[in-house]
Amino acid sequence: MERTKNTKVERLVTSAVFIALAVVLSFIKVYKLPLGGSITLLSMLPVCLLSLKYGVKWGFVCSFLYGAIQLAVALGEVMSWGMDVRMWIGCIVFDYLLAFGILGLSGIFRNKKMPLMLTGVGLSLVLRFVSHFISGAIFFDIWMPEEFSNPYLYSLVYNGSYMLPETVFTLIGAGIIFGVPVIRRMIRE
Repeated sequence: MERTKNTKVERLVTSAVFIALAVVLSFIKVYKLPLGGSITLLSMLPVCLLSLKYGVKWGFVCSFLYGAIQLAVALGEVMSWGMDVRMWIGCIVFDYLLAFGILGLSGIFRNKKMPLMLTGVGLSLVLRFVSHFISGAIFFDIWMPEEFSNPYLYSLVYNGSYMLPETVFTLIGAGIIFGVPVIRRMIRE
């Protein structure tokens, strides 16, 4: 009984620390777009690591919580964009809760070899991009510049401009971290 209690406490503390680390890293922006989206210093990696360590189910809980925190942090800025109710709902669901919540899928290949773990992280990041892409094409097409005639192309370019580098940096960071034996053991324990 005592070991089970300690394990639960350890899981909660580890998750809290990793989510806090993800939030702090999200404030270190390499590049920021005017209507949301930025390249950060590996802010998604701690949440992906939680999913790899504890599994997809726990990963979804943690990443959904991370998305809710990201929404709370950005709420003032998001409110200043002058959105209608439809856009608000789309933004909350697709740009925050679903986009960050899907990071929990990173653990789909937990306890596997490094290439498969990287595949799980990459898959979750691609699905995060898809969520932002849907949001941009359906809800944010009113801000589409005149150079674009297609909201899907606009969303692809806008969201790809930050999600592609963010994905590449996160995968490189994950590859480096997974190469450290202590980290690999921590993930697998």
